[in-house]
Amino acid sequence: MPIANGRAISPNLKTTFLAFFWLKTLVFEVQCYIFEGIYTTPFLMNKSLDADFLIFDLGNVIIDIDYHGSLNQIKQELPEAIHAKVDNFYRTDFHKEYEKGLIDSSRFRDEVRSYFEADWTDQKVDLLWNSLLGKIPAERLELVKKLRNIYQVGVLSNTNHIHILKVNEILKADHGLENFDPIFDWVFLSHEMGLAKPSLEIYDRLVNELHTTPDRVIFFDDLPANVKGATEAGIQTIHVTGPEVIFDFFKNV
Repeated sequence: MPIANGRAISPNLKTTFLAFFWLKTLVFEVQCYIFEGIYTTPFLMNKSLDADFLIFDLGNVIIDIDYHGSLNQIKQELPEAIHAKVDNFYRTDFHKEYEKGLIDSSRFRDEVRSYFEADWTDQKVDLLWNSLLGKIPAERLELVKKLRNIYQVGVLSNTNHIHILKVNEILKADHGLENFDPIFDWVFLSHEMGLAKPSLEIYDRLVNELHTTPDRVIFFDDLPANVKGATEAGIQTIHVTGPEVIFDFFKNV
């Protein structure tokens, strides 16, 4: 039987002693890895983000959207000679103005009818315009709720009044929510701000409204231009290239 400090160690005490020695050695090794800057995977602890605010885009981050499907649906309503106009729709001045809230929904619908040379009703315009909006997966909302226990969470989205009304309908039908207010601490919508991504001004406004500094914010967006704009504003950024990106990023938080 092994001897420690002149006393015999019982089998149970021996097991406890060896377990303690192994754990102490293991923790020391982890501390060494951290000190040397090569600790990159979760081990005995969860990952802690160096930020106070997590800000999410809506499209293809929180809510599924299908640009191509929507444009194809519009094309089905138009003669082939006008299809090139459909492909350039998002580049039009009136679309950009509507996204910033510089024109109202009535004016936007009139501009759509004129642009496509189509005698559509208001309801038809809204139906086609909202056709890009898909589901809001419950697991994304649950993730945000979980993160809200640790960080302040928010939305920063290029959107418009017609889309937000439809998004709220989806929230109500699928999740029993009137809007995003019960989920997020902050909701920044381009048409309410008079600004749009990727302008520097919208990111500066975001940071000022949060009463923080850019380095304390992590922003998640699916469009490279918006990620680039936020990065240039000094904000930490994550390019969301697929539906699993945010789940992988927060897996060990």
